[in-house]
Amino acid sequence: MAMSRTTNRARTYTTALAVGMGASMALGAGTALAAAKAEANTAQHDIFATGTASSLAKSTQQQADAHRKALAAAEKAEKRAAEAKKRAAEAEKRAARKAARDAKRLQASWITPVGGEYELSASYGKAGGRWAHNHSGQDFAVGVGTPVKAVHKGTVVKAGPNGAGDGPAYGNAIVIRHDNGAYSQYAHLSQINVKPGQQIKTGQDIAKSGNTGNSSGPHLHFEIRKGPNYGTAVDPVAAMRAVGVTF
Repeated sequence: MAMSRTTNRARTYTTALAVGMGASMALGAGTALAAAKAEANTAQHDIFATGTASSLAKSTQQQADAHRKALAAAEKAEKRAAEAKKRAAEAEKRAARKAARDAKRLQASWITPVGGEYELSASYGKAGGRWAHNHSGQDFAVGVGTPVKAVHKGTVVKAGPNGAGDGPAYGNAIVIRHDNGAYSQYAHLSQINVKPGQQIKTGQDIAKSGNTGNSSGPHLHFEIRKGPNYGTAVDPVAAMRAVGVTF
């Protein structure tokens, strides 16, 4: 009987110990679970924070790259514009130098008295009923109003109606003295644009062709003379050929 009570007490102790250990184990397991959840939450938070930081860094890098590209493009465009401006300035300078050279060369040269299309009609020395003597110049068959140009630079010595003093047969006329001692004469003009004493450039428009004076139709009468007045004319074709101009 006494042994039975001892055995019961032992069982009761063992049961209590098992219950206590179970409670302790359960409590430990709960604590471990809570700790695991907390660690998981922390890990998720860390992952989110890391992802956000990475995304922000990437966005910042992209913005920085875009800014650098835009700056590089702007610098490149500015450089191209500066180069284009430089090329344009150089081209303008070249054109100006060429124009100056052409102007200088033109001033040193001789040209025909009319430009564009023309036909040669009555020539020097030709006989005809319209002239008291043989023809003293070369005629250029052109319409009324055709620009007449100075064949070379010089000074106007005569200009006006009545052949500028050489007689009514010439109509309106101009005579220019040139630097080689020769004189050029332009007659039958419809308009005179210069006056005596005026300095003239090679190729300058001095008049318009016409049909004034003793003329059978619109044309320019052109002479090369040894002096300013009628009677000093020479063959204009030969004289102009000598200075490099062929009609």
